[in-house]
Amino acid sequence: MKRALPILAICALGAGLTACGGGGSGPRATLELYSQSLRTQNWSQAYEMMSTSFQAKHSKEDFALMMRENEREANETATRLGVSPDAVEVTAEFGYGLGDTMRLTQEGGEWRIASNPVAFYDQSTPRAALRSLLRAYRLERWEVMLRFVPNKYREKMDVAKMREQFAGAHQQEIAIRMNMIEANLDEPIIDKNNEARMPYGERYEVKFVREDGDWKVKDID
Repeated sequence: MKRALPILAICALGAGLTACGGGGSGPRATLELYSQSLRTQNWSQAYEMMSTSFQAKHSKEDFALMMRENEREANETATRLGVSPDAVEVTAEFGYGLGDTMRLTQEGGEWRIASNPVAFYDQSTPRAALRSLLRAYRLERWEVMLRFVPNKYREKMDVAKMREQFAGAHQQEIAIRMNMIEANLDEPIIDKNNEARMPYGERYEVKFVREDGDWKVKDID
């Protein structure tokens, strides 16, 4: 059975970030050298071009073995990288907060923010919606939390009822539950068509539903 090495993902990282250790003098040179290493099956040279974080997780021997077991994919990657782009965009990604990321890009030798600066409440995926719900809850943005209410419940909810539900008589119980969710934000999410669910704790489960292209939180119990 083949062991899967994320070859294309590795190359995508190489194309998006500054040159890794052992590579060329810049992103383009690094990609050209990496492509040549794959094409000539110089696995040792290719491995030396990988980041220290990658090398900490994968030994040189395992890297070479997985490359040999995925030779067709390695050759395809080398061919694709061999087509030199007109320009290489150098980017970086910074992780912070509740699993948030900030993307930066280099323009004219200066780093600039490339992420949407006002996308505070993303609903493009179930996990993004859950993070956004938590952010709105922490900031007591009850009007924003209404965005995450499924349509069939929306007409029964308003800002006052949302505040009462999360900051009323059951505030302490809700706070414990929201803390549990935050602590389990990276738990696997089972996604099927327009519904999804994320088990957390010993017996709880967050349920999601997608409506009009946006993911909403159906239940946190």
